[in-house]
Amino acid sequence: MKRVALVLALGLFTGAGFATSARAHESRPLYIEVTEKAPLVFAVRWKIPPTVDVRNAPEVTMAGGCVSATENAGGVRRGSVRYRTYRCETDPAGTALQIRYPLFNPSVSALVRISRRSGEKHSLLASPEKVEVVIPETESFASVARDYLTLGVQHILEGYDHLLFLVCLMLIAGTGRRIFITITGFTIAHSITLALSALGLIHVPVPPVEAAIALSIVFLAVEIVRGDKNSLTYRYPIAVASTFGLLHGFGFAAVLGETGLPQTEIPSALFFFNLGVELGQIIFVLAVIAAYQLVRFAARASANYDLSIDTLRPLQTPAAYAVGILGSFWMIQRIATFWTS
Repeated sequence: MKRVALVLALGLFTGAGFATSARAHESRPLYIEVTEKAPLVFAVRWKIPPTVDVRNAPEVTMAGGCVSATENAGGVRRGSVRYRTYRCETDPAGTALQIRYPLFNPSVSALVRISRRSGEKHSLLASPEKVEVVIPETESFASVARDYLTLGVQHILEGYDHLLFLVCLMLIAGTGRRIFITITGFTIAHSITLALSALGLIHVPVPPVEAAIALSIVFLAVEIVRGDKNSLTYRYPIAVASTFGLLHGFGFAAVLGETGLPQTEIPSALFFFNLGVELGQIIFVLAVIAAYQLVRFAARASANYDLSIDTLRPLQTPAAYAVGILGSFWMIQRIATFWTS
């Protein structure tokens, strides 16, 4: 009985293995390349997966005023690869690339790579049930400006470490004029390293940068607790902000590294991402000042009590301790990733 059970188990295991192998084999996608060879002239090349029967080989066609310039209506055939050239009346961006199987849809996904003469490239993955893939719009100044401006604002408003650093700078700077000068120094500094890193001129590993950013928060928290008005930090906050700004710029560049820069609008993308970061900083600083003024007004109206800066000064030290603890936690957490990343 044991031997029968072992044989049955082996059979089930082998069958499962064949089933898994078959599924893995069938997961190979239909590979399609669309290359712009000349203005409005596109070469379409597609490779048929080995699991698709040759009698059910797909035809890939361009729509939207594009006409095949290949003599053979079925395209040029070289084994499992097909070729066809199209001439288009207008740019095909926004039109559909059509995939048609003569017998039935074998439920394979399609990997589409599109290369434009400008250097712009797109990679698209269509699910098995889709028989049309929309060719993306070409990169334009307006679209890049919109997307990267939004990305910059979103990143700074979601970057709690950067925002906490700004709060510490505001506490150290004190007056409105000094806050403006300090934030400006921080902005100029991180703009420099952001551009250098995003363009690949300087490469700094991301984990140490993130840990150092957390350390910069701890440093400012310690300075606030010490409260030494004669220290370099309090006398020249712009110098500290600029120094650490260079560091924070590498952190901002890491976001662009994950997102990528458009091939045709790199200067615009850098400019508007940085502009978005600055806009986010301004929104945050104004929101903090507005919140303080609102609370101060409410205290005057309800309790006839003035919550001036001097009145809130005793809360500064415990708040700085809390910031320092949080910054230390982030720093230790990020240092721990050195051995796991």
